[in-house]
Amino acid sequence: MLDLTSHIKQEALSLGADLVGIADCAVLTGLETTPADLLSGFKVAISIAVKLPSAVFEQLVDRPTPLYSSCYQTANQQLDRISFHLSAKIERAGGMALPIPASQPLDMNNYTSHLSAKAVANSAGLGWQGKSLLIITPQFGPRVRLATILTDLPLTPATPLKNRCGSCRNCSDACVAQAIRNVNTEFHYESRDEALDFQKCADKLVNEFKNLAGVDKPICGICIKVCPWGRTLSVRNRAESGTTC
Repeated sequence: MLDLTSHIKQEALSLGADLVGIADCAVLTGLETTPADLLSGFKVAISIAVKLPSAVFEQLVDRPTPLYSSCYQTANQQLDRISFHLSAKIERAGGMALPIPASQPLDMNNYTSHLSAKAVANSAGLGWQGKSLLIITPQFGPRVRLATILTDLPLTPATPLKNRCGSCRNCSDACVAQAIRNVNTEFHYESRDEALDFQKCADKLVNEFKNLAGVDKPICGICIKVCPWGRTLSVRNRAESGTTC
């Protein structure tokens, strides 16, 4: 007989999630949310990840491609579908659930949404926050998209993972906007500008990449491609042994 936490995780996986973690909402207190009382009444946040196809990253050289844009959007749709159906299952079990969209920017000046899915995933133990600000999962590196469900179910929170970026500077060296500062953090950055020149990154994505034919989204993917944690296991093992990165 599965306990409640294991049952909810199994339900998410059966709906198509690749990774699931639980974050204590108390740990998330202080995060900027829209509305400001978004977390009120909820005990935990369920972090859900789906993996992006590895082959799509091999097409990236110095800019996003229409194929990558399509996979990016499909992953977001998949996450929203999983979140919607899992929320319905939680409600049928007597709980309250609020699915947060995978990608729904509300403030296009500051590029913020309802709640940082990366901060939730970090607290839920799905991965650590890399130098690119992205969540690096042990299983798939940063080649994932994320969504969140807030619930009042008494689920057991996970323990955050130790940062394992070390001295690797692949993402900062490859950044086409020269925005990543190559700065590590134990848990999370005090501000995103501590990790990268966010305006440089945003300008590249919004003013250039979004306008590419067939892309139509402020996305990039280069720092995701070069992260050793997202490569095949054999390449990743070489990276950990010091032969790369």
